[in-house]
Amino acid sequence: MTVERPPDAAPTSSAAAERPPGAAPTSSAAADHYFSPVPGAAPERYEVAFEAGGRSFVLVAAAGVFSAHRLDPGTAVLLRKAPPPGPRGGVYLDLGCGYGPISMVLATSSPAARVYAVDVNQRALELVEENAARLGVSDRVVAATPDAVPDDARFDEIWSNPPIRVGKTQLHETLLRWLPRLAPGGTGWLVVNRNLGGDSLQAWLTDQGYHAHKHASQKGYRVLQVTAGD
Repeated sequence: MTVERPPDAAPTSSAAAERPPGAAPTSSAAADHYFSPVPGAAPERYEVAFEAGGRSFVLVAAAGVFSAHRLDPGTAVLLRKAPPPGPRGGVYLDLGCGYGPISMVLATSSPAARVYAVDVNQRALELVEENAARLGVSDRVVAATPDAVPDDARFDEIWSNPPIRVGKTQLHETLLRWLPRLAPGGTGWLVVNRNLGGDSLQAWLTDQGYHAHKHASQKGYRVLQVTAGD
C-alpha cells in the first residue's frame, strides 16, 4: 500500500474534479461509487493519511470508492470547521460515507458517539468496517445501506459531503429523505463547493423550511449548518 497525497494536493486527473449539479459523470468508472452497489473497478487498495480532531488517521481505501486516493478537500474542510462530538456523544449519520473518514473521526472523538455510516456502495461499507476495526470502534460504527437503517432511527447530527454529481433532483431527494430524521434540536452539517452549488443548495434548503446557516467557508467550500424550521 502507498500513503497518498496530503488533503490539499491537487487531483492528478480531470476525472477527480467535481462537476456542477446536474452534470453527468464522464465515465462509468467515475459513476461507480455513486450508483453501483458493487463497483466494477478492480479493488486496488490504498492508504489515506490525514489529521483531524487533533489526531492522525491512516485509513484503508480502494478503487471504486469516492476519493480513494486522498482525503477529499471538501471533507477536510468539513472536519476542520464543524464541531466534533466531544464528550456529549449522541447518534450520528455519515451520509454517503465512502470508506469512512467522517465516521472514524466522529467515533473516535467521543466514546459516547454511535455512528451510522450509510452508502449504497458495498465496497465502501466493507472498508468502513475494516477501518472501524483498526481503530477499535466497531461496536459504535454501523455500516449500512440506506434501506438497512432502522425506520425509527433518529440522528442528533447528520454529516455529509453530499454527492453533487448525482444531479440536483437525486441530491434533493436524498436530503429530503434524511434531514427529516434529525432528532428534535438536531443539526445537519453539509459541505458543498461554492462554485458547484453551495449557495443555491442553501437557498433550496431554506425554501424547504429549514434554517440553513453558512457556518464557515474555506478553500472555496461552504459548510452549511442545517436545522429544522419553526
